[in-house]
Amino acid sequence: MNHTVPLSKAKIKLIRSLEQRKYRLRHRLFVVEGDKIVREALASPLTVSCVLAGEEWLGGLPAQLLVKTGETVLVGERELSQISFLKTPNQAVALVRIPQYGGDGEVFSSGLSLYLDQVQDPGNLGAILRVADWFGIPHVLCGEGCADPYHPKSVQSSMGAIIRVKTYPSDVSFFSRLASHTPEIPVYGTFLNGESIYGERLPEKAVIVMGNESKGIGREVAQFVDRRIYIPSYPAGTLTSESLNVAAATAVVCSEFRRKDRATAPNLQ
Repeated sequence: MNHTVPLSKAKIKLIRSLEQRKYRLRHRLFVVEGDKIVREALASPLTVSCVLAGEEWLGGLPAQLLVKTGETVLVGERELSQISFLKTPNQAVALVRIPQYGGDGEVFSSGLSLYLDQVQDPGNLGAILRVADWFGIPHVLCGEGCADPYHPKSVQSSMGAIIRVKTYPSDVSFFSRLASHTPEIPVYGTFLNGESIYGERLPEKAVIVMGNESKGIGREVAQFVDRRIYIPSYPAGTLTSESLNVAAATAVVCSEFRRKDRATAPNLQ
């Protein structure tokens, strides 16, 4: 049952420690901040262990959401600034239990999935989760060398997508299991020497691999890619930026897959 407790030094220390991955893993908790995302977390199947907010904000929270948190902590602006990871603290902070999703089975049976190879910037990773959420891609596999999706910057830049999109720690062994369980699902990857995505007949089901911000898809993962694609610049042959940001490139690729997939996304016709 929900109960209200004062903000203790121990609670402040716990929240501040969650900026580091080792403490997030130790406590199995991550931090969400802001009116909208805290409300979304409370309305989701995730477990919210604590909400910290002002009396006015808590008073305006619907009863059916308030009872979904283990405890509430009344805090003022000064206390919010002590626990916030933002330059300008928001109205509410919540501690959410890191979910443990099932194995590869769910991914194999879904339509589109994303596999991220060494996407190291947490802001980029969060933005990719937001893209996946927008285009109805429910599973994102985070390969070795990826940022933590529960890093405060990832959570904030995901704009609530971290609550709806399932993320999985992964490695290259995923592709062997994919080939064994569902050999009909192809693996697409973005490369500078690939075929233009705009000329491809893109399938309804696929795993899309996006690579490191500067190096692209690594050699170890590249060997499992069935179809190499790229996003051509426009107009052809002119001097442009060296590359697209990985989150922007992910948005273009996912948009093109969904554009071709009219059966599952009729609203995009």
